Amino acid sequence: MNYALLHVRWAVPAVTAIMLAACAASKPQIAPPPPPPPPLDASYDWHVLLIAPFGSVLKDIPLTVHEVLVFRDEAHSASPADDAECFAVSGSGPRFMTRAPSSYLVCFYHGRLSRIEATVRLPEDESAQILANACAMWLKNARAPSAEAAESVKAAESVKAAESAKAAEGTEACEGADGGVAFAARVERAPDDASTDLTIRLDASDPASDHAADRAPER
Repeated sequence: MNYALLHVRWAVPAVTAIMLAACAASKPQIAPPPPPPPPLDASYDWHVLLIAPFGSVLKDIPLTVHEVLVFRDEAHSASPADDAECFAVSGSGPRFMTRAPSSYLVCFYHGRLSRIEATVRLPEDESAQILANACAMWLKNARAPSAEAAESVKAAESVKAAESAKAAEGTEACEGADGGVAFAARVERAPDDASTDLTIRLDASDPASDHAADRAPER
């Protein structure tokens, strides 16, 4: 009898240990979270494209430029900047997204800088992710516009939203405002079909007001 009880005393701890070991073995292993992506190069910040403050005159542009003819859809030209005179850089513009722009335009409304537009070539299979990463940074760093510029920025964003609605299906885009600047970027397939064009447009919140301050009141 005592011999049987002795076996039971040893069997219970042994079974318990086996059950605990089985539970530990079957417990799912939680993988550690992936490391955060490395910070984007400083050239991904669209502020690098602002070679002069909005409202500057042509002679203040620190690059050699030549006038270009820009064709626009007059039926949808809702922004004053759409009536601006545009100039292309003679040479390469500031590096954007670690690349030299294939096109870099500065546009003037009533003689004042009101719009900047730049285009860079991206690998087709990476363009969507590149824009998504850049857009997240732009929106995260964006500052709210001043009270005076809020309405103008809102109007500019409405124009950009209308333009995006007309874009081809599958075209990625990013829009927002930072202080007194409205930005809108989109990616589209390049003519050679081997790469993708990313074009970003920066608009002053109120191009007309930049010029209004220089007009003397009528007497």
